[in-house]
Amino acid sequence: MSSDLAGVWEVALSDGVHRIEFEHGTTTGKRVIYVDGKEVLRRDWMFKLVGKETFNVGQSDTKATINIDAVSGFAYEYTLEINGKSLKQYMENRSKVTSTWLLNLDGSDCRIVLEKDTMDVWCNGEKMETAGEFVDDGTETHFTLGEHTCCVKAAEAESGPAPPLWTFLSAPPPPQRVNLELLHISVRL
Repeated sequence: MSSDLAGVWEVALSDGVHRIEFEHGTTTGKRVIYVDGKEVLRRDWMFKLVGKETFNVGQSDTKATINIDAVSGFAYEYTLEINGKSLKQYMENRSKVTSTWLLNLDGSDCRIVLEKDTMDVWCNGEKMETAGEFVDDGTETHFTLGEHTCCVKAAEAESGPAPPLWTFLSAPPPPQRVNLELLHISVRL
């Protein structure tokens, strides 16, 4: 990473939180984009110092664009768009179409994301195998996480027409079976 670092953003997607770094060499015309520390785009000797650079982020190849605009003289403004929306608009919309839970399960940190429009469930960047079912008071989406049986439950709000309430539930791992024959100890005196 050089001293030309012009912008850093963190973007929360279903597969995790991604760090985007942008280097802009205003004297050399260099543009470099890193996603999660990995270089994804490099342009050297760009004579036009303003413009935009488009690239993909995350496992679902979400479209991202960095806009480079001249403010005054040799001052520049850098903005990030995700799927054609400003980062702020994207995150506001994302909070409406996803639910996220952060928890510690068996000593490991887990970030579980439910995409409400597709009912896809992600855990720490991995799309989970799920089974959905309709129940009396809403829907349940079941999946396993390690030894745990998990469920995301959508239930109707009790106070009239309101969005459903989303709840994450996790059952402890099933108890281990113990073979009692192995525990039989005979002692001779």
